Amino acid sequence: MVSKAVFALVLAVLVCGQYAVQGVYVVSKAEWGGRAPNYRVALGNYLNYAIIHHTAGNYCETRASCAQQLRNIQSYHMDSLGWPDIGYNFLIGGDGAVYEGRGWNSMGAHAAEWNPVSIGISFLGNFNWDTLEPNMIASAQGLLNDAVNRGQLASGYILYGHRQVSATECPGTHIWNEIRGWSHWRA
Repeated sequence: MVSKAVFALVLAVLVCGQYAVQGVYVVSKAEWGGRAPNYRVALGNYLNYAIIHHTAGNYCETRASCAQQLRNIQSYHMDSLGWPDIGYNFLIGGDGAVYEGRGWNSMGAHAAEWNPVSIGISFLGNFNWDTLEPNMIASAQGLLNDAVNRGQLASGYILYGHRQVSATECPGTHIWNEIRGWSHWRA
């Protein structure tokens, strides 16, 4: 019979091992008070594209204020636009946290015909004037690395700003200037 202490140790090793493999901590929908999706469409693996956005709304710097922004965006996407969930796979706040949107392996609603072949990552705020902080950049890059390690993105994926696939100012000037220096960005 296995003692409780040995069982707890094995469980802790498994949990820590999973965290180490998956890298960036993602704040779950349950943690930010999000609603369950009305339905979901599966998204394949080894996708060739990641698309970067900004929400063009309010900037947030704390877990509480980011959670409120996420709930507002999700309500708008679901109640006003009729989408089954928030449109992005993941969102990043000014606090540097990565927040679950549709999450892994769920097709987003962020870039029209690009949705089936990409993941969508959005920064919370309007980055025509809001400042992109180093912790936000590190979180986005860590999330993209995790996506490759998980097999969600192909190792040779292409990174686009939303304006490259749609007529929009998104992801805002500050993000646009930043991502053009990232290794996977393509013109």
